[in-house]
Amino acid sequence: MPAHIRLATTADIPAILGLVRRVVPLMQASGNQQWSAEYPNEEVFQKDIERQHLWVAELEGQVAAVAALTNNDQDPEYAQADWDATEPALVTHRLAVDPAAQGHGLAVALLQHAENLATGLGLRTLRVDTNSENLATQRLFPRLGYRYAGEITLGFRPGLRFFCYEKRLA
Repeated sequence: MPAHIRLATTADIPAILGLVRRVVPLMQASGNQQWSAEYPNEEVFQKDIERQHLWVAELEGQVAAVAALTNNDQDPEYAQADWDATEPALVTHRLAVDPAAQGHGLAVALLQHAENLATGLGLRTLRVDTNSENLATQRLFPRLGYRYAGEITLGFRPGLRFFCYEKRLA
C-alpha cells in the first residue's frame, strides 16, 4: 500500500512526538546527536503546522514519517555551503521515519513530494542538511540526485557539524 502524504494538523502532534521519541534513541545509539529530548519538540512542530510546512506520510492510516518542507527558510549559516545562499530554495527539515515503518520508501516519498512542491512554487532548487554522523541520509540524498555542497555549523545546535546537499530541478 503506497504512503499517503498530507499536511500535518495539530491532531497529529501526539503521533509525531511518539515517532520522534522512537527515532531519537536509535539516532543517538549510532552516534548521531542531531536530535535530543529537547529538539525537535512540540513547539517546533506546532510552528511548522501553523506555517503549513509540516507534512506527514501515513501507512495504513497511521503517521509513519514526517518532514518540514519550507519555502526559502534557510538558516543564515547556509552561506557557509558551496551554493548561492541567496537563491530561493525549498528546504527539507526534520525528516524522520518511524523505525517500525523503515524500508517502505517513506523518506523517498517525502523528498519526492518536496520536489513536487518546489515545482509548483516555481522553485528550481532543493536543499537539505544532515548531521555529519547521519550515515543513512548521507547515502540517501546522493541516490536521489542531491550533490554534496559542503559542511556547516548551526548556531542553535552548538558542537555539531552538518553536511549540506542540494538538488537542481530541470
